Amino acid sequence: MTLSPAFHSYGSSEDLAEALAAGVAAVLAGAIATRGAATLAVSGGSTPKRFFERLAETEIDWGCVTVTLVDERWVPETDERSNAAMVRRHLLTGHAARAQFLPFYLEAPAPEDVADELRMRFLRLARPFDVTVLGMGADGHTASFFPGADHLDRAIDPDTDEPVALIRAPAAVEPRVTLTLPLIVDTRFLALHIEGDEKLAVYEAALQPGPVDKMPVRAVLRAPRDELLAVFWAP
Repeated sequence: MTLSPAFHSYGSSEDLAEALAAGVAAVLAGAIATRGAATLAVSGGSTPKRFFERLAETEIDWGCVTVTLVDERWVPETDERSNAAMVRRHLLTGHAARAQFLPFYLEAPAPEDVADELRMRFLRLARPFDVTVLGMGADGHTASFFPGADHLDRAIDPDTDEPVALIRAPAAVEPRVTLTLPLIVDTRFLALHIEGDEKLAVYEAALQPGPVDKMPVRAVLRAPRDELLAVFWAP
């Protein structure tokens, strides 16, 4: 069953970061108390930096948490565009420095060169994830589900058994690796973090009928789930 998202609006980016961090920390702490471990998948870009910094301050048992990425540019962590580097700078600090981090990038010229290793790396992760936090671009992409991407159909196939997809797209400078749709939506707490009026307008457009390939975030919005997708927005 596809449920309408729960929309949470905040007066500022700081208020949103505090609320999202508190909610995510509570879910992670609950998973640790119940199963002794938790898995958190996060997105890159500039939007989540405040959220990461607030989450890193929370006093949960970070040693029991595995952090991974929703998607990544195929660049080493020395590159300023690396999502992994941004996560290390803004999330894996303070209390959260004790978390285990599982990045995508491996030392290889292209992701195709290590496709089997990437596949096995993410097949070994326990499912469902406990928390997955997505972002969204002004073109309606989320994760590395870009309009016009070469393997978009594979990445958003709800029946695929593949955990990751290799993506090249006109809007993406580098090759990308992304979790596939089933892995993204197979999570206990799924959040979409967006900020600004432009992103709000894109989100509202994505809720309307229309093709998924033109606004791939629709694949997530329309995916059947037992739990609500939580949308966090601030101006």
